[in-house]
Amino acid sequence: MPRGTVVQRRTEMPVSAEALFAWHERPGAFERLTPGFMPARVLSRSGGITDGSRVTLGIPVGPVTTTWEMEHVGYVQGREFRDVQRSGPFAHWEHIHRMEPLGDSTSVLDDRITYALPLPPFGDVVAGWFTRERLERLLQWRHALTKLDLERHAQFAAQPRLRIAVTGASGFLGTSLCAFLTTGGHSVLRIGRGRGNDVHWDPARGQLDASALEGVDAVIHLAGSSVAERWTSEHKRSIRESRVQSTRLIAQAIAKLTRKPRVLLSGSAIGIYGSRADEVLDESSTLGDDFLADVGREWEAETRAAEDAGVRVVHLRTGIVLNPAGGALAKMVTPFQAGVGGKLGSGAQWMSWISREDWIGAAHHALFTDTVRGAVNLVGPEPVTAATFAATLARVLGRPNLFPVPAFALKTLFGEMAAGTILASQRVMPKALQTSGFAFAHPSLATALRFELGLL
Repeated sequence: MPRGTVVQRRTEMPVSAEALFAWHERPGAFERLTPGFMPARVLSRSGGITDGSRVTLGIPVGPVTTTWEMEHVGYVQGREFRDVQRSGPFAHWEHIHRMEPLGDSTSVLDDRITYALPLPPFGDVVAGWFTRERLERLLQWRHALTKLDLERHAQFAAQPRLRIAVTGASGFLGTSLCAFLTTGGHSVLRIGRGRGNDVHWDPARGQLDASALEGVDAVIHLAGSSVAERWTSEHKRSIRESRVQSTRLIAQAIAKLTRKPRVLLSGSAIGIYGSRADEVLDESSTLGDDFLADVGREWEAETRAAEDAGVRVVHLRTGIVLNPAGGALAKMVTPFQAGVGGKLGSGAQWMSWISREDWIGAAHHALFTDTVRGAVNLVGPEPVTAATFAATLARVLGRPNLFPVPAFALKTLFGEMAAGTILASQRVMPKALQTSGFAFAHPSLATALRFELGLL
């Protein structure tokens, strides 16, 4: 019998056992099941989840990364598979994933982990409670994420699975979106410069293997340099050119295809509205006149070639995407967890946020909903001030909110970028999403933070 401590979770799922198993077996399942609050990186992988398949993970532990090699065993098609540790941090590890049928369209996901810590009894004394609590959090989050993904895929289950080309597929949002799509049965072609991509391109040189896009059903364009760095003249040029040139290249290539995609989802941002104090903004609002607004205007205009060729174009005007693996939340969580967090600037500026899972769901909704076109604000329905954001984050984490960061300090550290992003006030509403029937899983900031931080 397996030895050690047992952590188990059972949850009813809205699909058959066979469909639930298929979701776990498709590419991207591990990436979907890896939360931002417990990051892990795949270092090597052979096979899927059948017997003998192996995966080696890199697990951050403070400033170092430890490796963890797992082997899949006990594969029973449509019902069960297991992970066992071959080398790694535990003295013993076995994880049984079991799918039990309840009916034609319902099942139970049963995850059971049996583990033992090294150096007993000292390992249990030092890390026993912490390890158990982390694993219970992990399973609770995984089950909630799996159920949400299955529900969202079920909304469009009657439609054919798509071939989708994606730029920015290795980025903060692209990685998660691609994993969501492939676990839903869609085929993803990754467009990028490096090795391992399916389609080569180099926007700065105007290079794209457009022939590889013939017959794809959709293109999702997310590539662009990060705005979350100090805005030197060189970096501002990179922000603009990486968006404008790449969008021009992809749109013109689409326009020339014999078999064009039905839809182009093209990245954009709510920075296009500029900083507008307390004004309530939606997709019909006028655009701003600062640097990011100018970039956004040019960025969106470059999709014209695809639109003129009859392709439905959606501009994903993205707000602050919440996930501790990247973006603004990744930078804010650490000081709050250390007990030195506080509001940024005066706290009066509005922050229009969206959970990463709702961002993925909104993009998926736009992909399949033919009435959605043009500008779409990817933000939650309840924007908050920076003061409220800080207070809510502190409450969710159970930490103090006592150390505000004054605006002058942010401007000293980050220069123009601070004024254009951190201190900008954008009270943006998701009118297009709401009128087209999109349902937010995390409509309030507290529910979004609790989900993304694994504090359910």
